[in-house]
Amino acid sequence: MASNNSIAVFGAYGHTARFVIAELRKRGWRVILSGRDRVRLEEAGAAYPETELRVATVDDPESLATAIAGNRAVINCAGPFLDTAIPIIDVAIRSGVHYVDIAAEQAAVLNVFERFENDTRAADIVIAPAMAFYGGLPDLLATAAMDDWEAADEICIAVALDSWKPTRGTRLTGQRNPGRRFILSEGKLEWADPPPDRMWNFPAPFGPQEVVGLSLAEAITISRHLDTREIRAFINTAPLADLRDPDTPPPTAADESGRSSQIFLVDVIVRRGSKERRVVASGRDIYAVTAPIVVEATERIVNGLARRKGVVAAGEAFDAREFLNSLSPAHLAISFL
Repeated sequence: MASNNSIAVFGAYGHTARFVIAELRKRGWRVILSGRDRVRLEEAGAAYPETELRVATVDDPESLATAIAGNRAVINCAGPFLDTAIPIIDVAIRSGVHYVDIAAEQAAVLNVFERFENDTRAADIVIAPAMAFYGGLPDLLATAAMDDWEAADEICIAVALDSWKPTRGTRLTGQRNPGRRFILSEGKLEWADPPPDRMWNFPAPFGPQEVVGLSLAEAITISRHLDTREIRAFINTAPLADLRDPDTPPPTAADESGRSSQIFLVDVIVRRGSKERRVVASGRDIYAVTAPIVVEATERIVNGLARRKGVVAAGEAFDAREFLNSLSPAHLAISFL
């Protein structure tokens, strides 16, 4: 680790950000807490009395520059990312600071790729959106399943959750991203209706589940670097009932780490002709598991271990199998079936 071991977390008082901060500190990084709400920032900082707080807003580039100055990277945990990603990246580029976020929003992630992939100003830093449970994890799983295949006919991603108690950020993001979503079909990324509902035979403990189409950031990231004609994404129906119910409470801690009792499983099948490859990841709490994913990615980036600079997806930035193995078994159980 370099002598400058400081990383800024923007949106530091959010639910997922608290797991990110804890993971960074556990790994020995100095963390700068940043966000627009001074009161909430001070409340978050109260748990770490020695931690520096820097108030910043996305409509004030000077405040953002001050917030991320002197850091190796900035991790953006503040959604909706349609509002926050572009302004922070612009400042990160000018400051020479790597940028990583946890966006699940398709439009926000696509904007980042389209806005910055040919920006010569970004040639010296890494910009890595969607390094989270949605986006980054399915991308890594699909890349690992592809292995030595140069192309695939279809990549299917199915997520099973036993419940979904959404954070405030999840609800706000959903309100900003209603309706149709991007689907990769016949090699083209376009707005389209989701694939038909179907049954999916998940491994234990879920088993057969009814699933509906739900395409998130992974459709954007996978389509940028894996050669496939189709990307189909699904989720089981039970957690969507929780998500749609305005009375569903936010997640609550089930242990001293702050993780909830929610369990998840991500099942990825890659098909080429009559051959299939399958990889499964399972664990607990989709918000909490985002922390080791984004922190592992950030740590590798600042230590010069990303395969290239500029805008990158998880699977093209790192060796997917080795990255997944680094998260197992402490955070994820990984099975190649």
